[in-house]
Amino acid sequence: MDTSPRWRGVNHLALITDDMDATVRFYVGVLGARLIATIGTPGFRHYFFEIGTGNSVAFFEYADADLEPFAKPAGVPHPRAVQFDHLSLDLADEEALHELRDRLKRANCEVTDIVDHGFIHSIYFTDPNGIALEASWWLHDPTGHGDLSFDDERLFADANPVPAVAELKSGALKSVPATKLAGGYTVNRDDWHTPT
Repeated sequence: MDTSPRWRGVNHLALITDDMDATVRFYVGVLGARLIATIGTPGFRHYFFEIGTGNSVAFFEYADADLEPFAKPAGVPHPRAVQFDHLSLDLADEEALHELRDRLKRANCEVTDIVDHGFIHSIYFTDPNGIALEASWWLHDPTGHGDLSFDDERLFADANPVPAVAELKSGALKSVPATKLAGGYTVNRDDWHTPT
């Protein structure tokens, strides 16, 4: 009997932003991703963007957090790469989530109880490097479908969404942000370097 977890890919990569409105405008308006879920509390927002069937990029915006702006070129090491929050791996169903939790416990790995986020169920644990990991399965998978509704309170639960969400609900974004490359970006593999 195969006891390997039934992985389906990356559920979401969780990053950090200090401007969720600009993040929505960039990921939807510039990159063409779909906003598929929002969570909002007085302390934080957590928004999800579809980047492929079953796969998403998610962002946290923390209230009253003093975050230092940071830009890091791709492929160039830097000691303060603070954009990363956690990586969530996608599982097939609730049973697979329970099986993985049991597997982690058998290996003496600390793991949370199953957390119900309304649209996904998740467990949280770390790898040996201290990287925060999550394993999730979609209760209602909004990725890969064209029939997304901004009125679906299971997926759009932020009671005070950023202005870009209201614009999307009305049909289109009114503006998108321009961005700049961080210094020391890679031209090709032979030219990888660390900025001075």
